[in-house]
Amino acid sequence: MTVSDGDGRVSPKPLLEPLAKLSPEHPRRYLAGFDPQDLPNHFTDVLVIGGGLAGFRAAMGIPEPYRVMVVTKDEIRESNSSYAQGGIAGVMDPEDAFADHISDTHMAGKGLCDESIVESVVREAPLRISELIDWGTQFDLENGEVALGREGGHSHARIVHALGDATGREVMRAVLEKAASLPNLKIWQNSFTVDLITYEGRCRGVLVWDRKRGMSIVWARAVILATGGAGQLYRESTNPSIATGDGHALAFRAGARLRDLEFMQFHPTVLYIAGSSRHLITEAVRGEGAYLRDRDGIRFMPEAHPQAELAPRDDVSRAIWDRMAATQHPCVYLDLSHLDPDLIRRRFPGIDQLCRGFDLDITTDQIPVRPGAHYYIGGIEVDENGQSSIKGLWAAGEVTSSGLHGANRLASNSLLEGLVYGARVAENITQELIHDPIPALMVPPVSCGAPPTPRNLMLDIADVKHALKALMVRSVGLARESHKLEEAAEQVDFWSRYALEQVFVDPDGWVLQNMLTLARLMIDAALTRTESRGVHYRQDHPDSSDAWLRHITYTLEGSNS
Repeated sequence: MTVSDGDGRVSPKPLLEPLAKLSPEHPRRYLAGFDPQDLPNHFTDVLVIGGGLAGFRAAMGIPEPYRVMVVTKDEIRESNSSYAQGGIAGVMDPEDAFADHISDTHMAGKGLCDESIVESVVREAPLRISELIDWGTQFDLENGEVALGREGGHSHARIVHALGDATGREVMRAVLEKAASLPNLKIWQNSFTVDLITYEGRCRGVLVWDRKRGMSIVWARAVILATGGAGQLYRESTNPSIATGDGHALAFRAGARLRDLEFMQFHPTVLYIAGSSRHLITEAVRGEGAYLRDRDGIRFMPEAHPQAELAPRDDVSRAIWDRMAATQHPCVYLDLSHLDPDLIRRRFPGIDQLCRGFDLDITTDQIPVRPGAHYYIGGIEVDENGQSSIKGLWAAGEVTSSGLHGANRLASNSLLEGLVYGARVAENITQELIHDPIPALMVPPVSCGAPPTPRNLMLDIADVKHALKALMVRSVGLARESHKLEEAAEQVDFWSRYALEQVFVDPDGWVLQNMLTLARLMIDAALTRTESRGVHYRQDHPDSSDAWLRHITYTLEGSNS
């Protein structure tokens, strides 16, 4: 490996402006103008966009003699996967059962999970976890066996974890060390993918920018999107700064089908300290027995849900939101004071250290928490092999809508999905390369000139981003209603009229354009689904409806539900 910096259906309706302008004929199909003859051209067999668990698992599954390149937006260790605290769900205990994990996943998904996908992923989980162990992942042990934790929505202890509450960091350490031994793998880090390049109905490569090389093109026989989530569309989020929905937006511009964009999962317990960045307090804390209390010390979850603190995330988040509103207080509190202090410090060393930085002792003090944007369930629609609706384009992990999560992700099914689909994508592409060879690489005669900037605006990109994130919290957050969503749509349309028409020359501007594009799609989807289901809660439509046991999909041409 080399590393360098650098289904019911309704008639389609057009997306509201300005997304309606994003058609195959519109010059903004690409965010930046380019001509292949004028740029450096690089070639590989398989190109992976994204450096998290899904992306690297896919890259590692491509055998020699095929060449693989991984392009990452930031450093290779900066991804949602690395920040995952809880663990990976899998049936590892003889007293547990696949049927129970399947049932728990469906229950959390509130009717929108794909039955065959859920079953196949759950049954593959032990194999993928064992694979990580073989690669050197040091999961926590108990009595010589892999320790299993329990989290909200699970009927059994089945969560493997590492370093107490830093599973993602340990898993990615082992995966990256394994990847370093592969001679056919090359990595470009600190490189921003501007757009997918399509020609004659197939994805042929990507337009990439970095400070060292400037703009260049990477042509590939197969492209895999593994760009992660979009939590940074919200002011309060557990996601790192890179999670801005870039993969969703560039896939949309390329013509891929996106699905379930209204479903953003809010983690119930994000550390809330005024003036500090937000930090995740893993669900495993409640799995070990922590209570949720309001400002008056009242434990409120037993009256909110039969499973109390171990209810699915959407139920816990909504109960916290309601209690915050009822008490007119900006947060609620996690209470671990009744638990064994030595066990708590040993199980959650990262959280213990984090809270000590704010003079909080997690074994005696109450921890202030509130919900924050966490995991994006909506994404690129893929089949059971990770194939998107565009030939030559596959996807894996949080950027996808695979059918596993439905309307609400079950805790610790995310790293599992990345592992399973990363492996499937690699196998699918390899078989295609071997048995049905993809045409030899060529430089298609495509070029796209970006339109001239209509107005010479001195745009404060950071200010627009901050305003967008605040708007998303207010209007497209845990509780939604028609008039707020319509106002949000109007505001995003206003920003988009000048921001989407600008021609930017670096990632700050392109990220803003991606965020506006995805935010507008999310708002439209939230307006369209006139019911409450899973993580999507409409105050003006608080009940679920069987008429909405279907998906909402988007392409450049419009939406279908």
